[in-house]
Amino acid sequence: MIILGLNLLHADSSAAIVVDGVLLAAAAEERFNRRKHYGGFPSSAIRFCLDHVGARIEDVDHVAIGRDTGANLERKIRYALSHPGEILNLLKVRSKGAKSANLRTLFSAELDLDPKRLSFEEHHVEHHLAHIASAYLVSDATHAAGFSFDGSGDFVTAMMAECTEDRIEAKRRTFVPHSLGWLYTTICQVLGYGKYGDEGKVMGLAACGSDEFRELLEEMAPIDSEGFRLNPEYFRPFGHDGGLHITSEGEVSLGRHYSDKLIERVGPPRERHGEIGARERDLACSLQNRFEEVFLHLLRILEKEVPSRDLAMAGGCALNSVANGKIFDHTGFERTHIQPAAGDEGLAVGAALYVWCCKLGKPRRHVLRDARLGPEFDESTIRAALDEVGLEASRLEGDALLDSVAERLAAGDIVGWFQGRMEWGPRALGARSILAHPGLAGMKETLNARVKHREPFRPFAPSILADRQGDYFEGSHPSPFMLHVYPIRPERRGELAATCHVDNTGRLQSVAREENPIYYDLISAFGRKTGTPVLLNTSFNENEPIVCRPEEAIACFSRTRMDALAIGPYLVRKAENPDRTWKDEAV
Repeated sequence: MIILGLNLLHADSSAAIVVDGVLLAAAAEERFNRRKHYGGFPSSAIRFCLDHVGARIEDVDHVAIGRDTGANLERKIRYALSHPGEILNLLKVRSKGAKSANLRTLFSAELDLDPKRLSFEEHHVEHHLAHIASAYLVSDATHAAGFSFDGSGDFVTAMMAECTEDRIEAKRRTFVPHSLGWLYTTICQVLGYGKYGDEGKVMGLAACGSDEFRELLEEMAPIDSEGFRLNPEYFRPFGHDGGLHITSEGEVSLGRHYSDKLIERVGPPRERHGEIGARERDLACSLQNRFEEVFLHLLRILEKEVPSRDLAMAGGCALNSVANGKIFDHTGFERTHIQPAAGDEGLAVGAALYVWCCKLGKPRRHVLRDARLGPEFDESTIRAALDEVGLEASRLEGDALLDSVAERLAAGDIVGWFQGRMEWGPRALGARSILAHPGLAGMKETLNARVKHREPFRPFAPSILADRQGDYFEGSHPSPFMLHVYPIRPERRGELAATCHVDNTGRLQSVAREENPIYYDLISAFGRKTGTPVLLNTSFNENEPIVCRPEEAIACFSRTRMDALAIGPYLVRKAENPDRTWKDEAV
């Protein structure tokens, strides 16, 4: 049985394919069309998923979408009747959702085929149920508390659920307009970070400030015994240019979220490239602190509703790794289950698995331990891409490649690492990564100047051997998908200087050999040479989606000042290509 899961006509459109209950492939459309957070139809992602399992669209038995425009309809009507000025906007939102409901028409138009050839059954899964399914149904837990939270989806901003065996039962919903995601986005916009996906930057900035605006944030998002509420005085009304908009070209934009009153309290919004001062740092800090307080308050409510040691969590807000790292100290949960694409691209996986387990009544068959679900390229394809641009490369097998790359990293080189299948989700996890020495003085600044060009307050991540995590970090729960931040032990901070944030924490990736053997072995080889079983790991890109194909990796390597590229069995060094002219080499 083949189930195709989709997130489409929404930010981070994506596709995933489940065959007989096993998740075999998943990817976001942005990796193929190179348009960040693309929100159109995921035609290339669909083709990849089908090709990976050797299927045609005619072979698909079920198509599942992580959206259900009919969900919570009564609540939508009540809201519209109490906000007459928003009725037109809500109708527009419903109209956009209805477009995705006619799947056969969409497929025939986007994939250029006769709709009569399509025999699949359609399923529309409520947004937050799909999110929770994406986390729980790929976990090894048999009972868990489910939690999903983000901006909004199907008129819900957060959901609490009980997950038992192959069943997910919603217990509580938080409805529009009360949204932790909107709270975060609102302050991001005031801080000059108004693009979709900028929240992670503000999370990094938060560690640089103080809780100066605590009272304001408490006033904006007061807590009560049932959860929390947003104070409408500080936000633009729902639907009044305050939501997420997808253009006909699939570009994602955000309308203004903040009200005039908020600007009266904190001053005018910062220009996007303007100076970051004490106000910006303190607002970011106060926002992150309040986000964590509300988040942990909601989890404690969930604990009482669904007692369990396991927490299955998803939604865009679940990417807040700083908050995730505090779950174990402030709640009774002992294990978290967060899949690598916790944001809306993960809806494709959740919808497909929800149909398999919860609609068709089939047993769970897959535990996601490895994020490498994307495309892979054979040696001949890689060799052809290198030859196309005339790069000289050494071909090295197995340990020889690992030893040579580890030697270059130990010497201070910046290395592009392109190996195996591409990762699923927004994090580079050792398949499409840029790697460097985590302990060299100035490496963070060097990496930013030569390759990444990021704001200086944004930290880089440490990838550590899973069996050495406790030697370097104060948190013991594994973080295979880079979704937890823990304090770095005081005696190790100098050793991890380039990945140690200003608050002495690190957003780690714990790497187990059974999950990614070649990456584990590379870190081990580096550890033998330096005594540090950790690598600095950042995404293989430069202000673009993470690279997918060999040609994109080679182009990024060529236009930046990386020293070397390990792509498949080939090692390319700029020092060995003296006739090439490298962009910015003299900078």
